[in-house]
Amino acid sequence: MLTDFFTQLRAAGIPVSIQEYLSLLELLCSPAAPISTEEFYHLARMALVKDETRYDRFDQVFAQFLGQWQQRAGQQAIPEEWLVQTFRKHLTDAEKAALQKHGWDRLMEMLRERLAEQKERHAGGNKWIGTGGSSPFGHGGYHPEGIRIGGPSAGNRTAVKVWEQRHYRDYDDQQALGTRNFKMALRRLRRFARQGAQTELDMPGTIRGTAEQAGLLDLHWMPERHNTVKVLMLLDVGGSMDDHIARIEALFSAARSEFKHLEVFYFHNCVYESVWRHNGRQRDQQLSTWDMLRTYGEDWRLILVGDASMSPYELLYPGGSIEHNNEETGATWLQRLLGQWPHAVWLNPEPAGSWPYRQSIAIVRELMHERMFAMTMEGLEQAMRLLSK
Repeated sequence: MLTDFFTQLRAAGIPVSIQEYLSLLELLCSPAAPISTEEFYHLARMALVKDETRYDRFDQVFAQFLGQWQQRAGQQAIPEEWLVQTFRKHLTDAEKAALQKHGWDRLMEMLRERLAEQKERHAGGNKWIGTGGSSPFGHGGYHPEGIRIGGPSAGNRTAVKVWEQRHYRDYDDQQALGTRNFKMALRRLRRFARQGAQTELDMPGTIRGTAEQAGLLDLHWMPERHNTVKVLMLLDVGGSMDDHIARIEALFSAARSEFKHLEVFYFHNCVYESVWRHNGRQRDQQLSTWDMLRTYGEDWRLILVGDASMSPYELLYPGGSIEHNNEETGATWLQRLLGQWPHAVWLNPEPAGSWPYRQSIAIVRELMHERMFAMTMEGLEQAMRLLSK
C-alpha cells in the first residue's frame, strides 16, 4: 500500500528518493510510529517533502491515497459529487421546529449507517448525505443538530461537528480604531512597580540631596515605573466569532499597549489539549495546553475571549470537538485552567440579552463561576476590577 503512495508522489512530480521512503518505513516501525491519520500525514510530509512549495501537491496525493486506503479497508469515502450544491429546500419556521435532534451517540451511529448504505447523490432530502435539505448530514440546508460535510455553513450555525480542516487569520494587534475606550477599561488592571535600571530622575530625592549638600547638585535616579501585572489572553477565532473581528482586534490592540507582560494564544470554541500561537494551525506553532499550564504561574491573570456559542457536546462529551476527536471534554480543560489561574474572567462579545437563549453560554458561565462579562465598557470595568483583587 505504501509503495503505491510512493509511486503516486513520484508521478505527481514530487522528487521522493528511495532513501527517504526507507526512512519513512523505518519511522513507522519505531516506537514513535503514528497512531492516527493526522500524525501519519505530518510524519510522511516531514520525511518525504523537502520543499514547502510542494506541500499543496503532497496534500492532493495524500487525499487520493487516503480515499483508496479507506475503500480497501471497507470504509466508504464521501464522493465529492454527492455534495455539489444545486438545490436548496426552503423550510418554514414550523417545519424547522418540527425537526428532531438525535443526540450525540445516535448521530454518530446514523452517519456510519449512511456511509455504509448510500450509493448515489442526494439533494433537498431529509435522510442522506447531501445538500440543501433537512438531513443531519451534508451542507447548505437546515437541521437543528447535524454534521456539516463538504461545504460552507448556510449561516444557521447548528452543526455539532464539521468534516473539514479550517484555517483562520490572526487578530491584528496593530488595529488602532476604537481602542481608546478599551484602554481606559483595561487600565483598572494595572499594578505599577519600579524595577530595572535607574534611568529616571528622582526629583524629590535630588532636591533633598542638593539641600543636604549646601547647594551642591546631588542627582538621584530611580527605575522607571512599569505595569507588573501579567496577563494570559486566550482568543476564540473562526465560525461565529467572525461577526466580532473588529471589536476583538480593538481589544487585542489595547491590551498590547497596556500590558508589558502579555501572552496570547488562540483556540476555537473551547480550549482542549492544544492552543496555537498563530491560526495557521502549523504544528510548530502549536503548544500543548499542559505545557501552557506548566509555563505560566498562578500569578498570571487569565482572560478568555469568545462568544461561547457552540454545541453543548463540545463542552460535555469526549469527541465532541467540532474539529477533532478530543479525548477529554472541554469542561474538563476549563476546570484545569481555573485551577491553575484562579484570577480568571471570560469576555463575551455577544449581547448579554441573548445569553439566556444559548445553552452553551449557560454551561460556560457555570464553569466560570459566573465570571462572564459582556464586552461593553461596564462589563470590561467589572471584569478588570475582579481581576485586580
